[in-house]
Amino acid sequence: MNIILLVIAGILLVLGFIGTFVPVIPGPVLAWAGLLVASFSEYCEISLIILIVTAVLTVVISIMDNVFPTMLTKKSGGSKAGTWGSVIGLFIGLFLGPLGIIIGPFAGAFLGELIHDRSDLSRCLKSALGAFKGFILGTGIKMILVAVFIWIFVYKLIN
Repeated sequence: MNIILLVIAGILLVLGFIGTFVPVIPGPVLAWAGLLVASFSEYCEISLIILIVTAVLTVVISIMDNVFPTMLTKKSGGSKAGTWGSVIGLFIGLFLGPLGIIIGPFAGAFLGELIHDRSDLSRCLKSALGAFKGFILGTGIKMILVAVFIWIFVYKLIN
């Protein structure tokens, strides 16, 4: 049973990492669930304190991930169309490989802003850059968080 728990935990952690850049998968939540499952194994002793701290971090980072793109888009003079365009661009970019994941949010935000207001291209570009920065910041923080979760899992498994 312990091995099954560890395999499930490992799968959840990997899915969690994938979810840091795939918008439809709740990456940090799945990764935290992986730590929770691992804590039930006799081979991976994860304390309640670690689970509570990582749960709080998961909630905080998940909220921040939703706030950053909007905040930076608005700070750059953008609209909700730019933010939505960024999300749609990311989704389409997933099918175009790693470069699509990087370029998709920017292109989507730019097109969203163009659809919203075609009169000022420089504002559209500035807004798209803001949405892109917000996406990259949120994604980067989620990746770091989930990488720490994976490190905790491996460290506790080895020791």
